[in-house]
Amino acid sequence: MDMTSVFLRPRTWSQALLALVAVLAALALYGTAIAQPSSAAAPAPEATPALAAVSPAAAAPVVEVLRNPYGVEALWWQGDFVARGTLLVLMIMSLGTWYIGVLKLIEQARLMRDAREADAKFWNAAGVSDGILALRQDSAFRFIAEQGAEAAEQHAGAAGTLDLNTWVGMTLQRATDGVANRLQSGLAFLATVGSTAPFVGLFGTVWGIYHALTAIGIAGQASIDKVAGPVGEALIMTALGLAVAVPAVLGYNWLVRRNRVAMERVRQFSGGVHMTLLGPGARKRG
Repeated sequence: MDMTSVFLRPRTWSQALLALVAVLAALALYGTAIAQPSSAAAPAPEATPALAAVSPAAAAPVVEVLRNPYGVEALWWQGDFVARGTLLVLMIMSLGTWYIGVLKLIEQARLMRDAREADAKFWNAAGVSDGILALRQDSAFRFIAEQGAEAAEQHAGAAGTLDLNTWVGMTLQRATDGVANRLQSGLAFLATVGSTAPFVGLFGTVWGIYHALTAIGIAGQASIDKVAGPVGEALIMTALGLAVAVPAVLGYNWLVRRNRVAMERVRQFSGGVHMTLLGPGARKRG
């Protein structure tokens, strides 16, 4: 069994993140397009005498919906390409964190389910071959058992170089390392996001404050209403950076701990297979 059939097989992390970038870029272009001022509206027809005679008090009240001028939406539409790019980077980091976190959680749950299946079926089978057939086709434990069984059968060609114990042990170690590498994939992205997202948000804040102070200096007005709004918008970047980094750090630490527990089950199974292949009398549960 090839390692490509073990665990879930989604697209590679780079392909998934590129897809996220493409979707976010399309949304940004679409939002920019709809935000452009529309063509000049047709002039309103002159009021007819009947309408002109209507009292203003009798006219229906006009309700205006005001947007928050200091929120994230205002920061997006009023910001330049650097501010929007910073927001896109933070959004990609956040989406990638949740995507990888959920996927790794599913992989770990599947591995633990395979461990329970191996305990229930493999060690109760009549032999190693029967135990292998009793496990699921894409089980990591079946992959390890198959690698060990194939190494025991192929030992004849290397009998003059290595003994059976060393030969099988090296093969099982490589298989176990392959499972461990598969479990570790994607976690580097979480660690990177947890360590860099606050600085990305801080960069957006510095950039926003710089432009806010520049605009205030050009306008020549430094009242509190002119300073609080732009500076408050810039500080949103720092808050977003922290909001992206905290889940990444917590998820990374949690997934690493669960990986250690899962790999302990894998190593116990690998040791049991190793002893089983050395002789019938050494067959013990891993």
